[in-house]
Amino acid sequence: MSSYELVADLPVRIEHYTLELLVQNVSSDFERKSTVIHLHGDGAEGVGEDVVYDAVDHEIAQDAGANLPLAGSWTLRSFCEHLATLDLFSTQPQRDVSRLYRTWAYESAALDLALRQAGEPLHAVLGRTPQPLTFVVSLRLGEPPALEPVTQRLERYPTLRFKLDPTVSWDEPLIEQLVATGAVDSVDFKGLYSGTIVDQPADPGLYRRVVEAFPDAWIEDPKLTPEIDELLMAHRDRITWDANIHSIADIAGLPFAPRMVNLKPSRLGGVQPLFDAYDYTAEHGIGAYGGGQFELGPGRGHIQYLASLFHPDTPNDTSPSGFHVVDPPAGLPTSPLPPSPSEIGFRWG
Repeated sequence: MSSYELVADLPVRIEHYTLELLVQNVSSDFERKSTVIHLHGDGAEGVGEDVVYDAVDHEIAQDAGANLPLAGSWTLRSFCEHLATLDLFSTQPQRDVSRLYRTWAYESAALDLALRQAGEPLHAVLGRTPQPLTFVVSLRLGEPPALEPVTQRLERYPTLRFKLDPTVSWDEPLIEQLVATGAVDSVDFKGLYSGTIVDQPADPGLYRRVVEAFPDAWIEDPKLTPEIDELLMAHRDRITWDANIHSIADIAGLPFAPRMVNLKPSRLGGVQPLFDAYDYTAEHGIGAYGGGQFELGPGRGHIQYLASLFHPDTPNDTSPSGFHVVDPPAGLPTSPLPPSPSEIGFRWG
């Protein structure tokens, strides 16, 4: 039986729902907003987090209020099918991918509520055992780039591992200093983004400097221009994909068979697409790791829980949210995170 079929027929009863806005200044120098979906029914509550990036989309949702027709007795499957008939945005979102993010928020809340009403935790229903969760911290080094964001965190957390976003302003001295830390697991070139604050031009010189300096690091989302494709030919077993992975079809359609892909629950956009992707990668011998979207609330626990079940030993970009602030405090959990699933439901910690 597929992973999705194990949860699809869980009953879920919804009486009403509410929206909660979360706001936080995070380490990438922007004010992050997200919205927690609270589904209520039979004295239980299920939560999911809408990680749409554009603040205006959250503000419009808050103004509109909880106006979707979600009340009723469903199975998780029938609820998701019903949700697919609704427009979850009262106005066109700033980015099309935001529709996937919001769908995941409602479906993950419904999964949590269904499990709570059933009195079961997710791992028991899936027949899996949560494992200690390896994580890395995703970080940009600012402009002009500086070593301090890395060294500051290493002073408090000497065993921390990083996923860094190279930019064209990375010079040789900075790269040498980063190499000396021995703490870089992944480099994310952001080569597949367009019209965002993290866009990066396809600079062959940058690719060459970084790829040669970090011979063991994963190479995420390169922009495969002819020149860069040739440059990376010998490093294909290190290339991973993230921003272009929204479905199994996207994995199957990659320019070459991947050794590893980033399966972000919100980017897959639903319980079935995500669980089917887990099954597909396992069946095809493709590694997977998890990724977040600067979750501020329960969404972070969701991705940690899932990673602990499906890919606990890979470089999961699922660090505790405390690492996202400009100056992370002392006392945060270190990698690997001990399993901490809730006794019932779809929650972690």
